[in-house]
Amino acid sequence: MRKVAGVLALVLATGVAAGGVRADVTQTTTQAATQPDKLAELRARAEAGDAMAQLSLGLLYAIGQGVARDDEQAALWYRKAAEQGRATAQLNLGWCYALGQGVPQDYAQAASWYRKAAEQGEPTAQLKLGVLYASGDGVPQDDAQAAAWYRKAAEQGEPTAQLKLGMAFANGRGVEQDAAQAVSWYRKAAVQGKATAQFMLGVMYERGRGVAQDDAAAAAWYRKAADQGDATAQFDLGAMYANGQGVLRDDVEAHKWVNLAASRALSADDRAQFARTRDDLATRMTPAEVTQAQRRAREWADAFERASKK
Repeated sequence: MRKVAGVLALVLATGVAAGGVRADVTQTTTQAATQPDKLAELRARAEAGDAMAQLSLGLLYAIGQGVARDDEQAALWYRKAAEQGRATAQLNLGWCYALGQGVPQDYAQAASWYRKAAEQGEPTAQLKLGVLYASGDGVPQDDAQAAAWYRKAAEQGEPTAQLKLGMAFANGRGVEQDAAQAVSWYRKAAVQGKATAQFMLGVMYERGRGVAQDDAAAAAWYRKAADQGDATAQFDLGAMYANGQGVLRDDVEAHKWVNLAASRALSADDRAQFARTRDDLATRMTPAEVTQAQRRAREWADAFERASKK
């Protein structure tokens, strides 16, 4: 089981078939990756037209297990399985076209293959097709179509689709604006551990949008996202500690979280803003408190890095 999990982790890390790898395909792929005789059997079945074997062989080429990594071979075998109607292969081939991985980048082709898988009920393909409609890549831009495909995936429990559908309701994009619906979909994604959804749910509680205003609940959801490394959630949690909003006022904790946000924010503007807030906080703290806050931030960062490597 450990080897199966390891190969699956590699598949997910490469973005191949994210959320769509069936357990039977994974087991077949794992056996072929570690046993030359199983690889030979798999290749023979693939060449004889077995769609599941073709998909498995494509996965092996995509992750470079049992064979040298070869994106063109991966796309070739995905296509063979996709043309036989294998939904995961259609999803993977769409991903290849979206990224230009093993084939020329072509969003129209990506949309075409995502649609084939999506119409079979593949939730990741439904999500990916929704994303293309939202951006207008490969299909005419259409927020209503984006929201419709997000909903199909969200109703199957796909957390990113739930988040995106929540955002659509929050902003009235492709659906009628409805803050309560936004909260509902954010919550579904948040309880599955989606950090951005946890943050957005915190925002809704803090602002009283679609839910009764509740600073304590806002802080609790910000903390869940902050613990996953979401810089904006870390900043907002720090601000709540600085103001005693939903939590007891604690300048050491406030400095810790804002300092972490300043070190982790993706944009230069956010890093600068968060750093200024951290430095302003320090002016009302003793040197010992600043040192304590810095130590807590380092301890959190070290623990987070260790956990990320597991």
